[in-house]
Amino acid sequence: MDDVYARISRAELDGVWQDGSIPVGHATFKLGDLEAVIGDNSAHEGHRAGYNGLWSLRHKSSPKNLFVPAVAGLNLEHIINGEDDRDRNIFFEPRVAPMTFRKINEHEAELHQPPTPTFHLESWTRFTLRAPHYVDMTFRCKAHQHVFPRGWATVFWASYIHGPMDKSMYFLGGQAKGERAWQQLCTQRHNDESTVLRDGEEQLLTFAKPGAEALYKNFSPQRFAEPHFHGRVDDLVFMVMLDRAESVRLAHSPSGGGFDLERNTSNPAWDFQFVIPKIELMREYGFRARTLLRPICPRAELLKEYEQWRKSLS
Repeated sequence: MDDVYARISRAELDGVWQDGSIPVGHATFKLGDLEAVIGDNSAHEGHRAGYNGLWSLRHKSSPKNLFVPAVAGLNLEHIINGEDDRDRNIFFEPRVAPMTFRKINEHEAELHQPPTPTFHLESWTRFTLRAPHYVDMTFRCKAHQHVFPRGWATVFWASYIHGPMDKSMYFLGGQAKGERAWQQLCTQRHNDESTVLRDGEEQLLTFAKPGAEALYKNFSPQRFAEPHFHGRVDDLVFMVMLDRAESVRLAHSPSGGGFDLERNTSNPAWDFQFVIPKIELMREYGFRARTLLRPICPRAELLKEYEQWRKSLS
């Protein structure tokens, strides 16, 4: 892995956090068509330190891990306040700050990150497998100190996809006459027009300069109409759905997951962001998401999956 996502501290590679402890915490879960390994940001065998979330996700029809094996999917990666982000341990603070794993039952686990050293943001991320091919995610967070001088905060997740022939993300976008049509996003290079806003959103967030180049600072001219996206990996489709559009941004990198030597291609990152426009001290914020991994199907089936899930939330 040779880009901005890959350059992490020596402590991370050794699996030792800044306080000198050696954290552990992961488990394998099986339900329906899926097998998932859920874990914190510790290292274990071939899994690199810093990459929390879904360490792996497999469908019964394929032996292949959907995500780059050494890293993860739905990886809590950035907390953003718009200030100088050149320090790597601050830029990737959720990777290097202590995090704990708790297995709740045979199909559910939770990751807890106490208030982080720089942003003092505490978070809880719960993953639940549901038959036949879903992983539900609930995220909650709370700011413990006033360290967001611009008034807003953004939290960022990355999924590093393992060598797909098609690196694109697909989503519904608005058209000039108010109609929706499928949009394709495959950025030409890392940090190039990478973040997609929703229809009607203005780029209200501002960033200090100079700072690190980042996906969340570079905007695509495309817009999404509904808070979901999907992509194809071999004979499977991976889809991410979120419970709201107004606080969501999508993002893409063609090479965020490094390079797949076996397939002689780069591993893209299919990402999303949760924006808190006006963050208040000790107030809880959060959202719900559903991911699915299933054999390729018509897009009408994917929209049906999304509508059914949205109805179930209410």
